[in-house]
Amino acid sequence: MKRICYNTGMEKKQTICLLNDSFPPIIDGVSNAVLNYARIIENNHAHSLVITPQVPGSDDSEYDFSVVRYPSIDTRKLIGYVAGYPFSPEAAHQVEEQNVSLLHTHCPVSSCLLARQLAEAYGLPLVLTWHTKYDIDIANAVKSKLLQEGALQALLRNVNSCDEIWTVSKGAGENLRSIGYEGDYIVMPNGVDLPHEKVSEDLISEVVSGYDLPSDVPVFLFIGRLMWYKGLRIILDALKTLDMSGVEFRMVFVGGGGDEREVREYTTELGLDRRVIFTGAISDREKLRAWYSRADLFLFPSTFDTNGLVVREAAASDTASVIIDGSCASEGVTDGQNGFLIEENAESLAAKLIELCAQPNRMKAVGKGAGDELYISWEEAVAHAYDRYGAVIDNYKSGVYGIHDPIKGSWLQSQGELMQILGDINAAGKALKRDIAETQEEIETSLRSIRNKAIVDAITTGYEAKENLRSLGKGIKDQIIEAGEDLWEKLDRYL
Repeated sequence: MKRICYNTGMEKKQTICLLNDSFPPIIDGVSNAVLNYARIIENNHAHSLVITPQVPGSDDSEYDFSVVRYPSIDTRKLIGYVAGYPFSPEAAHQVEEQNVSLLHTHCPVSSCLLARQLAEAYGLPLVLTWHTKYDIDIANAVKSKLLQEGALQALLRNVNSCDEIWTVSKGAGENLRSIGYEGDYIVMPNGVDLPHEKVSEDLISEVVSGYDLPSDVPVFLFIGRLMWYKGLRIILDALKTLDMSGVEFRMVFVGGGGDEREVREYTTELGLDRRVIFTGAISDREKLRAWYSRADLFLFPSTFDTNGLVVREAAASDTASVIIDGSCASEGVTDGQNGFLIEENAESLAAKLIELCAQPNRMKAVGKGAGDELYISWEEAVAHAYDRYGAVIDNYKSGVYGIHDPIKGSWLQSQGELMQILGDINAAGKALKRDIAETQEEIETSLRSIRNKAIVDAITTGYEAKENLRSLGKGIKDQIIEAGEDLWEKLDRYL
């Protein structure tokens, strides 16, 4: 395939290096973004190289771009991700061999630490995309206020060490400002990997068969993780108002998540089981397109999300969304033209739904507006990003960005020692599960207590984290001592 090279001063044989803490087989919004960046850069613009932590069972042979994986500990059962050790000689070798001209990290944690090392070692510009509200993720993972503050300060040091900051929305940029960032940023929205068209009626019928969806009853849709912070209580409380008002509807929730059981129980408590459908998680993109195409409205009353990509996915099928006014997802939305804006409460959503259920043609017209004005393909999004890469490279060569603080070697060494200790603890825990069944629950609790330490230590300088590990060590010593004196001696020496 002939490579398309835009007028950015970049030669086609140069390589863009993409880094992130997650990548398939781990699936989330950011790993999907990196996958699309890599695929489209490789096919349409230049070469791409992905650097990411090793995941058990990963197979990168299907990709037409290079993937380098660096050492990690499998902590998916604890935190949903692997914990990568942010130093990789193989990654450094590939950066040199593949003529990398720019580093683009999509995570301000371990991947950013590795990117900073590579940028310093090879004299390369470094871009960071701020995808999500990491301060909320840290608060959920770490309960200690002191450690939260330390983690955020270290995260900011990573951000400030990059040459250019991109955010997926203006709201994401304001979130970054809220934790202390004072520099400039560029809004570089993500794209949608769905084509701009509805699927066939045959596929819709096949996917929705078996569900009670009368043709003359409005269908509302939510696709995503079933977590309360996505605004699900607002949806259910609004639907209860519709039910009590005698308005016919069906609500379809597609997805799973940590709050799924509670969401289902609350649905039953409200007496909405007949009108509300839970399909479970669906990974098949064509089946998701069928649901987007079948729905009359997409409901997304979330103020947590920084991008609201599902709103643009719905727009790909000419389905309008109901969104909180002022939320990140509402950027670019004009009420009644390409979407519907409400206040952040169930009363406002209920009033809007009652109004629209009586105006089916209006829902269709605004859905068409959403498709025409909100939809952006990944090809278009990455083309914008690639054009900007050229400006970043030119600015870097001209000295516009200045010099950033280097990473201290002693910090990297301490990280390596800690990763080895955590690996030993992890291995010991597995052995204890096999051989000492009566202590399984206690050991798992101990390992879970280390979870927050592992997360924070990946993004802090290590000083606060050392004190935390010392405190944790005293509390769990009796429970892990059975794993062997050698394990405890390693931990004690580190402290």
